[in-house]
Amino acid sequence: MGLRRSRLWIGFGLACLTGCSTVQTAFTGSADDRPDVPNRASILADNELDEVLLARPSRNTRYLSKKKASLVSLKPRIPASAGVAAQKNDIPALSVNQIERVEHEINARTSKPEPAIGTLTVNGKTYRVQLQEEIVEPATVPEIINTASVNVPPPAPGTLPIADFDQSEFTPAAEDALRLNLPTALSMIGGEHPVVGFAQWRVQEAYARLDQANVLWLPSIQPGFSFDRHDGNLQPSDGSIVDVNRNSFQYGLGAGATGAGTTPVPGLVARFHLADAIFQPEIAEKTAWARGHAVDGALNEQLYKVASAYLELLESEQNLRILEETRNHTAGLAKLTQDYAVTGQGLQADADRMKTELTLDQNRVVTGREKISLASARLSETLSIDSGQAIVPLDFTVVPLELVDPDLDKGTLISTGLANRPELKEAQALVAVACEQYKRQRYAPFIPSVLLGFSSGGFGGGLSDSLNDVGGRYDFDALVTWEIRNLGFGEGAARRETQAQIEQAKFQQIKMLDQVAREISEAQTQVKHRAESIKITREGIKAAEESYQRNLSRIREGQGLPIEVLQSVRALDAARHAYLTSVVQYNQAQFRLQWALGWPVFDPSEPVEDGLRLPQ
Repeated sequence: MGLRRSRLWIGFGLACLTGCSTVQTAFTGSADDRPDVPNRASILADNELDEVLLARPSRNTRYLSKKKASLVSLKPRIPASAGVAAQKNDIPALSVNQIERVEHEINARTSKPEPAIGTLTVNGKTYRVQLQEEIVEPATVPEIINTASVNVPPPAPGTLPIADFDQSEFTPAAEDALRLNLPTALSMIGGEHPVVGFAQWRVQEAYARLDQANVLWLPSIQPGFSFDRHDGNLQPSDGSIVDVNRNSFQYGLGAGATGAGTTPVPGLVARFHLADAIFQPEIAEKTAWARGHAVDGALNEQLYKVASAYLELLESEQNLRILEETRNHTAGLAKLTQDYAVTGQGLQADADRMKTELTLDQNRVVTGREKISLASARLSETLSIDSGQAIVPLDFTVVPLELVDPDLDKGTLISTGLANRPELKEAQALVAVACEQYKRQRYAPFIPSVLLGFSSGGFGGGLSDSLNDVGGRYDFDALVTWEIRNLGFGEGAARRETQAQIEQAKFQQIKMLDQVAREISEAQTQVKHRAESIKITREGIKAAEESYQRNLSRIREGQGLPIEVLQSVRALDAARHAYLTSVVQYNQAQFRLQWALGWPVFDPSEPVEDGLRLPQ
């Protein structure tokens, strides 16, 4: 019965910037390079906003051309018309890297699933993710027997998998286990996931505030009625004191009128600072852009966490299969050693030691099963599904994945990441928000506050308890006032505060730029060195397998004691674990690099540009 391996192939590619047109001076760390406290704030011109990033020196700005320095689109990240389109957790207007759900079979009995096909939908384009099946002849697991007359043929060359056992034989899944592969797990991250859903609803909140800012100048409607009764002294405008007992009643649009004054609570009232009506929509819109990019960042990070958690679960499954195979080898040696001791050909001390080794291996198997349960619970958390339901990966072995070519130039990768990472676009949008807030404070003293009021309804009253002469009443009020806060000192302080916020946002963006460059550099370094580790550990498995077979042959030929094989068993176990760890860590580094680049995904049928190629 052939062993079916699943080789996961994902058509991921990378994007590249065109190059650098300017090179910025790096920070030297001297006092001259530190920002001085501004004597007075100065506003950024509108056309300077796209060059905010280039205004600060950084070691990594050399990967950005002046054309690519503006990471904020001039168009809204999410149309304001999206409104409450996400009320049912279905937010197509967000335009994030949504991944369509791939159906998976629950309670599957078969140990050989059909190749799963998933799709990735990014910015309106759909890409296929498919498990390609590869048939590999199984390796023969040598059985240790207590007779030297039987020759066991060695395993076929080149068949040194991590584990050559049917998974269902050693780790039978529960009836309600959830069976899924990596594409299916990635497809389960969408708007219903709490992390992504929270970020999406923050976008809806931001656009609700944008709607509020756009209607600041519209009046509010205040219908109602009021009744006022006064008994006692009053002072009219001539200064005299008059004892008056009176009452007033008003109803309709507006309320609160008494005597000869205007209606204090107008029926239609527009009360706002004209500076807010002008600048708040821009502030709210750019804030919504920032939160829209934050959705992409949350989605990308969650995809990376899911991939990492799935690989940990798969590693735990493979680790258990290695431990079970080692236990079986040790059990055979223990039985053979005991037989040698009974017949007088070996020592009882050796038999006791092998019994001890067998108990240790059995305990390691129990620990391996525990790790599977823990890894399944962690994956359930990242997927936001029932943690009580066991997850069984459909992949029967671990193979190296190549999502990004490790030989690509580091500068090209950093340029790609700086162009794609949504965290940088979010930081740039926050710089734009700070600039708009500064504009509001700068022009506020020259822009008036406005109060417009209109009232219409019935009004009447009389002396003592009488209420008569109720008739129609109309009031219209228009007030325009300018305010210079604290004799002008408050205005200067407000401008300096917002100017400081601009500088903070700029430096925060530079910090994020350096962080992205560092993450890409680290991930590429890990991919390169872990690829070398895979080659080394693969050779180690080959040497350990040959050593194990030679020691078995010596025992069969009566040239040694069974306990002498123990060291070879331990070496083979260590070599297989080392190879498993190398492959899993390599795959994790590949996914980390993919995340650090901003998850650039391209159609494999499209031509590759700028030296970037898809994995073959």
